[in-house]
Amino acid sequence: MKYLSTRGQAPKQSFLQILLGGLAPDGGLYLPERYPQFIAAELEFMRGMDYRQLAFTLLSRFADDIEPDDLKALIDKTYTTEAYSHGRPDSDFSQITPLRHLEDGLYLLELSNGPTLAFKDMAMQLLGNLFEYALDQAGRDINILGATSGDTGSAAEYAMRGKHNVRVFMLSPEHGMTRFQQAQMYSLQDANIFNIAIRGVFDECQDIVKAVSNDLEFKAKYRIGAVNSINWARVAAQVIYYFKAWFAVTTSEGQPVDFAVPSGNFGNVCAGHIARMMGLPIRKLIVATNENDVLDEFFRTGVYRPRSSAETLHTSSPSMDISKASNFERFIFDLVGCDGGRVAELWRAVDRGESFDLNASGLFAKVVEFGFVSGSSSHADRVSTIRMAWEKYATMIDTHTADGLKVGLEHREAGVPLVCLETALPAKFEDSLVEALGRKPERPAGLENIEALPQRVEMMDADAVAVMAFVAAHAND
Repeated sequence: MKYLSTRGQAPKQSFLQILLGGLAPDGGLYLPERYPQFIAAELEFMRGMDYRQLAFTLLSRFADDIEPDDLKALIDKTYTTEAYSHGRPDSDFSQITPLRHLEDGLYLLELSNGPTLAFKDMAMQLLGNLFEYALDQAGRDINILGATSGDTGSAAEYAMRGKHNVRVFMLSPEHGMTRFQQAQMYSLQDANIFNIAIRGVFDECQDIVKAVSNDLEFKAKYRIGAVNSINWARVAAQVIYYFKAWFAVTTSEGQPVDFAVPSGNFGNVCAGHIARMMGLPIRKLIVATNENDVLDEFFRTGVYRPRSSAETLHTSSPSMDISKASNFERFIFDLVGCDGGRVAELWRAVDRGESFDLNASGLFAKVVEFGFVSGSSSHADRVSTIRMAWEKYATMIDTHTADGLKVGLEHREAGVPLVCLETALPAKFEDSLVEALGRKPERPAGLENIEALPQRVEMMDADAVAVMAFVAAHAND
C-alpha cells in the first residue's frame, strides 16, 4: 500500500515512511492511494472477531510493510483489558470498546477507558508502540511536535512517556482546557516530555505546528514528527472501532447504522468516513460541533469559512474549540475526485485566511453521497443533554459527548440504529457536570487529586520562531 498527498505534489511512500513525518512535503495530508475494500461476505466473516483480531485484519491492509508477526505483536501489546479499564466497573472490557445500550436503537460507544480517559487513547497507545518499533527499525530518534485543545496532548504524552528515542513537545492554549486536562499533561515529570503553554488559542498552536512541519530544513535537521490527527496512523487506528460498533449493533449483512460524532478537528469523523469508503454500511455520519461551528456551517451551506483566533470561542466542550479543521482536507480530497491540484488551490485560500464555496462548482451537491449531516450545540444544550442522559438513562456523560448526543438525536430516524461516540469521561469536566447535575463525577482511582501534583510547563507567546528555538535547544536532551 502506497500513500499520496492530498495536494498531489509529494512522492508516494509506504506506511512506515509516512508514519514518523506528519505533513507531506507539499503541505498536504497523506491518504492511501486506494481504500481497502470489504464486501458483505468478508464483513460477515469478521463479525465474530475480538478487538485485536479486527485491528489486525484492518491495519494489515494499511501497514503491509510491517511484518505480520510484528504487527500482531504491536496490536496485542496495545489493546489489553488492563490498558482500557479506567472508570467503568460495569463494562465488558473484553470488548475494549464496550457498547452501552441506552434504549432501543440508541447506543453509546464507550471509547474513554484508556489511560487518559479520552477516546484519543484508542489510537495514541498504538501510535506510541508503532513509533518505538519504527525508530528501532531505522536506528534513529524523533522529536514530536504537537498541538492540543485538550485531550490529544495527554493521550500523546502518556503513550510516549518513557519511550526510548522519542521526545514530545506539546503546545496547548494558556486558557480553555480544564484544570484536570492541564494537570494530566503538566504533572508528568518524564524527561522526554516538554509542555509549552501558548498565550493564544488552539488554532494558533496548530498553526505553529504546521509552520514547523512546512520548514523542511528545520524538520529534517531536528527530526520532527507528528502525533496530531494529521498523522495517518492515528486515523487508521480509529477506523477499527467503527467496524467494532457496527458488528455490535447489527445482526445481518448490509444493515445500515448512523454514527453521531462530536467533532472539532474532523479526525474522529474522518475515520468514520474512511470506514464507510471501505464498505462498512454506515448510512449517516452526523457531525456535531459546539459554538465553534465551522464544520456545521460547511455541511449546511457548502461554505468552508475558518475563523480567526479572535472569533474562536472558549466553550464548556473545549477540546472542540477549533476553527480550522485539519482533517477536513482529507474529506475534500475524496469529494473533488482525488484531484490534488484542486485541493492545493482551495487550501491556498484557507492559508490566506479566506473561505471557499463549493456550491457553484456543484461539488456541495455531492456531499450527500458521502452520508454527512451536521448540527451544533450550545452550553445550555450541553447542560440539558447531560441532565437528560442522567435522568433518562442513568448514564453520566461529558460535555463533548453531550454535543454528539444532542445533535445525533436531532437526526435520528426510526428503524436505523444510532451510535453516539463517547469522547471523554465526565471526570475531566467536573465544573460542567456540577452545573448540570449538582454533583461531582467520580474519578478513577489514582486521579483523585491530580491538580495538586507538581507541574512542569513553559509559557510562550504564539511565535513559531521562539518555539523552534526551544525545540532546537532540547532536541538532543
